[in-house]
Amino acid sequence: MVQAAEIIHQQTRLQIMAPLRARPEGEWLEFTRWRAILHATDGNLGSHIATLEGAGYIRVNKDFVGKKPRTRVALTRSGRKAFAQHIEFLRTILEAATPAQQ
Repeated sequence: MVQAAEIIHQQTRLQIMAPLRARPEGEWLEFTRWRAILHATDGNLGSHIATLEGAGYIRVNKDFVGKKPRTRVALTRSGRKAFAQHIEFLRTILEAATPAQQ
């Protein structure tokens, strides 16, 4: 099994996960919004979203608004847990790198 850190730590995936974690559970963000925020291409962003979805960290919803396709993503419970574990992992690394107070 791939560790959460290996999946989440990649910069674009971390930038996808962090804002989702800050939102209420089950709240969706649209693909077009992500593309604008991250300045990513459709293919690049789609690939990172697919990786996070494959790990079970996000849900992807595809539908239509009128005749326009819409893709939205939301964090899953396991995604929230994995992100919290990753934050703790990063804290451990940072604490180890911080000199002890005298």
